[in-house]
Amino acid sequence: MIVEKPVSASRTETTHLILPHHANQLGNLLGGQLMLWIDVTAAVCAAKHNQRVCVTASLDRLDFHRGVKVGDAVTLMASVNRAFGSSMEIGVKVVAESFKTGERVHANTAYLTFVAVDENVRPTPAVKVIPETETDRRRYREAEQRRAKRLADD
Repeated sequence: MIVEKPVSASRTETTHLILPHHANQLGNLLGGQLMLWIDVTAAVCAAKHNQRVCVTASLDRLDFHRGVKVGDAVTLMASVNRAFGSSMEIGVKVVAESFKTGERVHANTAYLTFVAVDENVRPTPAVKVIPETETDRRRYREAEQRRAKRLADD
C-alpha cells in the first residue's frame, strides 16, 4: 500500500467550452454547472492520489472572482493540498479564457474535502501528500489552517 505521494502525481486538469446550455439568461456560466465540474475534477484528483474511490465530504468555499461568458473556456486545475487521516483537502483553481481576446483570468477558487473509502464505503487512511514546490508547501500549510477553522466552526 502506498503511504505517500508527491502532489504532482495526482494533479488533474480539465477544460470545458461554455455553451448556451451552461449559461443563465445573462450569458454567464451557471454557478451550479461550475460546481459540478469542480466536484468531478476534484474527485478525479483525489482518486488518482489514493488509487481508490473518494467521496465529497464538503465544499468550504467557492469564490466567484469573475463571470465567465458563453464562448469562453474554463480550465480547472486540481491538486491535493494535504491529507488528514481518511480525509484530504483538494484545491481547485478555475481559469477563464476568452477566445476573442486571448485573455486568461483567475475566475474561481474552491476548496473541497474528500474522504477515501474502502470497498465497503467505509473511511480508510488517505495517502499522505509530499509537497514539492514552494507553492505546494504554502498550500499544505494553509490547508491545516482551513481545517482548524472548519473543526472550530462545527
